Amino acid sequence: MNKVKVILSAVALLFVGFAAQAQEVKIGYTSVEFIMDLMPEMEQIGADIKDYETQLQTNIQTKVADFQRQVQAYQQAATTMTDEARATKEQELGKLEQDVQKYQQDAQVSYQRKLGELLQPVQTKVINAINAVAAENNYTHIFAETAGQSPILLYTKEDDKFTELVLAKLGLKMPEAPAGTNQ
Repeated sequence: MNKVKVILSAVALLFVGFAAQAQEVKIGYTSVEFIMDLMPEMEQIGADIKDYETQLQTNIQTKVADFQRQVQAYQQAATTMTDEARATKEQELGKLEQDVQKYQQDAQVSYQRKLGELLQPVQTKVINAINAVAAENNYTHIFAETAGQSPILLYTKEDDKFTELVLAKLGLKMPEAPAGTNQ
């Protein structure tokens, strides 16, 4: 009989422990992209990345124009060239075309790297604010509302104001919803 009481007591304690542990979980969600878009630094970042993109495009256009000039010059002179000179020039043009294509690919990588460098301090600032708000408000888990184009939050109550708390921590205000829309 005592063994049964001990086992029942142990089981009861186990269930109480699970129930107490379940009550300690506090989950929030936010949109890092939304918060970052509201950061004042984003306007300057947008201008800087646009300037960088323009610079890269100008360099690409210069290289393409140079390549096209060389192709035109070759086409005009090809009839007067020896077979050996024509083959040599075609190899040069082929290599130049590959160089232009590689430069275009490198420019795309450089653009992405530059964008990451510009965004990194803002991302760090937002993540630090999220961590601070989570700790101050006893959250145990915070989910991103979306990750790229895929939502990773499937359901939440609308009364979770975690994003508003983070905006307040950063000294930002939640933008007003246009009249006639539901939030």
